[in-house]
Amino acid sequence: MKHVSVSGARRALAGLALVASATLLLSGCASNDNLANQFRSGDNKNYIAGDGTVTEFNAPRPGPVEWAGESDMGGQLSSANLTGVPIVMNFWYAGCAPCRAEAPLLVKLAKEFDGKVQFVGVNVRDSAGTANAFERNFKIDYPSIIDNSNGSVVLAFTGIVTPQAVPTTLVIDKTGRVEARILGRADEATLRALIKTVATE
Repeated sequence: MKHVSVSGARRALAGLALVASATLLLSGCASNDNLANQFRSGDNKNYIAGDGTVTEFNAPRPGPVEWAGESDMGGQLSSANLTGVPIVMNFWYAGCAPCRAEAPLLVKLAKEFDGKVQFVGVNVRDSAGTANAFERNFKIDYPSIIDNSNGSVVLAFTGIVTPQAVPTTLVIDKTGRVEARILGRADEATLRALIKTVATE
């Protein structure tokens, strides 16, 4: 099946509707008291911060998960396009401070694993203009899904591995099953090790 090039043309990152934001944030309230408390606090920081907790899933892993959404370049990007390809899926938006902090790491690892693993962003809040500026600043070169209209990608993982906070990073194996989740800003050594696991299976 077709493998989206990690080193292709720069992608414009895209935006979040409130319904998608609510879906993402409320999912954390059901399963993590700390995240729920942050959501209820109303402190106006505009994101729920994970603590970097890593969850690895042993066989049988959750899934396979089928997902699809409009890419930032137009057209559809889906799990069907990436059959047989390991995926690193990062849920984020530009106004989230830990998302900005981890962006250079994701760019670095996307280049390191070019041709072996596909990175996919899921932007859950920004306008196209804000996302474009972010991409230019951080030189993000992998595709991003615009999940602002109905939160379809977020919903696809609900009940299996719900992205509970922004950022959340999922490492998905070649069969479309979730191997690991990082809730919050990713640690470089940890994420690299998780990627190597699915890249060498």
